[in-house]
Amino acid sequence: MFKVVSKTMPENNIHRGDDELGGCQNHLHYHNVYGLLMARSTFEGMKLADKNKRPFVLTRAGFISSQRYAATWTGDNLSTWEHLHMSISMVLQLGLSGQPLSGPDIGGLSGNATPKLFGRWMGLGAMFPFCRGHADADSLDHEPWSFGEECEEVCRLALKRRYRLILHIYTLFYMAHTRATPVATPVFFADSKDHSLRTLESCFLLGAVLVSASTLRDQGSDRELLLPKGIWLSFDFDDLHPDLPSLYLRGGSIIPSGPPIQHTGESNLSDDLTLLIALDENGRAEGSLFEDDGDGYGFTKGQYLLTQYIAELQSSVVTVRISKTEGLWKRPDRRLHVQLLIGEGAMLDKWGIDGEVLQIVMPSEFDITKLINASKENRRMRLESVMPIPEMDAGSGQKGTVSKTPVELKSGDWSLKVIPWIGGRIISMAHLPSGIQWLFSRIEIDGYQEYTGLEYRSTGCSEEYTVIERDLEHADQDESLLLEGDIGGGLVLQRQITIPKDDPKVLQIDSSIVGRKVGAGSGGYSRLICLRIHPIFSLLHPTDTFVSFTSVNGSKHEVWPEYGKKFYEGDLLPNGEWMLVDKCLGLGLANRFNVGEVYKCFIDWGAGTVSLGMWSEERPVSKQSPLKISHKYEVREFY
Repeated sequence: MFKVVSKTMPENNIHRGDDELGGCQNHLHYHNVYGLLMARSTFEGMKLADKNKRPFVLTRAGFISSQRYAATWTGDNLSTWEHLHMSISMVLQLGLSGQPLSGPDIGGLSGNATPKLFGRWMGLGAMFPFCRGHADADSLDHEPWSFGEECEEVCRLALKRRYRLILHIYTLFYMAHTRATPVATPVFFADSKDHSLRTLESCFLLGAVLVSASTLRDQGSDRELLLPKGIWLSFDFDDLHPDLPSLYLRGGSIIPSGPPIQHTGESNLSDDLTLLIALDENGRAEGSLFEDDGDGYGFTKGQYLLTQYIAELQSSVVTVRISKTEGLWKRPDRRLHVQLLIGEGAMLDKWGIDGEVLQIVMPSEFDITKLINASKENRRMRLESVMPIPEMDAGSGQKGTVSKTPVELKSGDWSLKVIPWIGGRIISMAHLPSGIQWLFSRIEIDGYQEYTGLEYRSTGCSEEYTVIERDLEHADQDESLLLEGDIGGGLVLQRQITIPKDDPKVLQIDSSIVGRKVGAGSGGYSRLICLRIHPIFSLLHPTDTFVSFTSVNGSKHEVWPEYGKKFYEGDLLPNGEWMLVDKCLGLGLANRFNVGEVYKCFIDWGAGTVSLGMWSEERPVSKQSPLKISHKYEVREFY
């Protein structure tokens, strides 16, 4: 039943639902509700088996209210920097949609992570509400120790950091349970009037803690960050590292932390309790700590302890005390360690007994400045002394070689340069008879690129490609190059570039996404993918250049730069050919393609550039049903 392209029940399957759900309807109506009910039935079955345990169910299929029964993970992702970056917004959007317990597959489910990518992802993922590493059978080992000592150390620090903050995270989950507030929230929650905060995609709030991650390959934790207005004091747990997120505590906040442990089973209510405090402009701070058995339902009968702590500065003395408690539990007999943040990681600390009033005498402004400067210098030295994770190549397990030197093809009318190590990008496409360089490109970006999804910079454009086959021009052979890139999930993107011996005016490119090792558990089909051809061309005479074509319906089009970005599909799709025309040169770059392989075309004019893109349909692929786009370029005279 499920071995179909959609990987789900046929849409015309009939469900006899309850009247309040819609009654008798087809599967299209109940698809998401079906996922919710699967989670609910699993939850209720586990609860019947042991009423003294809280069931843990994990799902990626759900509907409104599924958070009552299951945690959510963000689905099958890839071992790419783009998917690392996307994981923040996905977790935040799930939280805003009522799913507080969510997180991605750390390191990516499919594909092979590099040491730096995996370490950065673990550093970030350890701060997500749901923290789990996961990889499919076709990936290389994704355990922290599989990537070398530097990555293993970063993963160790990241997980220790999570356990240090587990009391704070658990308290946030209590707030989510009782007040429906997300555990992780966008930074603009700190100041909804500051619209610039809405553009931040590499950081988020964990209650009063701002987590700022490095989600780009060449970024470190020392980059500049746009902070919300107010007081934000940086802190760490003596674990400062360029591959770990930076942490900031909002002024006016108190958060609890505990000792580093290997697992929650090692924790004890008598363990030392630490309060991290950041005073606001008025010298005040407050925060909460929720404690219960960690399992079962005793908390519904009052078997818990909710403590409200408050700190106040008066006459150069900071007093820390309990302002309110709730629950039937007696306060544990434990030591209290107060750490008062004063800036640049510097802090004043004092020990006492939890439940008793504790006071810290503030030093003079001169002494505080000395402490802050000393801490700043100490942090600088610590960062210089640690070893960043090296950026190594992910093993592909493919035949062929990965070239770090541009591959040149030169035959007939064309001379090309290809860089296999960054998305198999074509960075030079020179037409020899006219002397025109048609492509606009730099090593890292632009040029001729290909993608495998609808989102911007999806996989395909930055992965390493392997040179599978290289044929030089001989008397009876074409000049050709065959590249292949692993895009994860058992899929590879192949590109054959050919300058035919019998038609030297033509440059032919045949691209395809092939399901090489798609798992049987998915019915032999991959995730939803779309092959996107994305070349960017230079305009020598921008005001005298346009795109000309005849649509499938016979209508003729001349598209000039002032049109901006335009999509053409259906009857308006170019009927197998379109041409980039330079009236000053009297030349046009014709692009011929198979209409049956192209779902839509788009034209995107830039400053002295234009992108002429082609998209396939979006669908899963299998070994028997790859996605393909074959097309040819040729320069012609235009009158």
